[in-house]
Amino acid sequence: MMKPLPVLALVVALLIAPRSAQALGMELGQSKEELKLDYTVSVTEHETGRITVVFRLKDEGRLKPLNSVDLSIPSKDGSGYFHLVTALKLRDEGDAKVARVHIHRDWAKNANITLKTSHLDGKSALRTWYYHVVSINKALAKK
Repeated sequence: MMKPLPVLALVVALLIAPRSAQALGMELGQSKEELKLDYTVSVTEHETGRITVVFRLKDEGRLKPLNSVDLSIPSKDGSGYFHLVTALKLRDEGDAKVARVHIHRDWAKNANITLKTSHLDGKSALRTWYYHVVSINKALAKK
């Protein structure tokens, strides 16, 4: 015969476990063309060693609707830590939504803009979200 304390502990553990589960973020490996995204990234360099990054989003494509657009600057040491992660405010400008950020050029070399959504092709999955990473360094390389 089982003792009541271990059974009670098992029941409590089973009730608590689902509440502590977190959503799983999955990076989308498709290109911006495959995701039907229409965006541009441009940079303006300043004499101060800083740059202004302009992210212009015309179409959210298969990720519609986006939950957030974030700027992230990962640490260069490969630790997985970030120097900065912040949400960007998109403003309507004509036929696009635009975000601007002013950062030091050294940080921009490693920075990304991340498009996050809980939908893919108009469908959502429980506790799952998706993201597409846009490298700012590619825009810098074009300068």
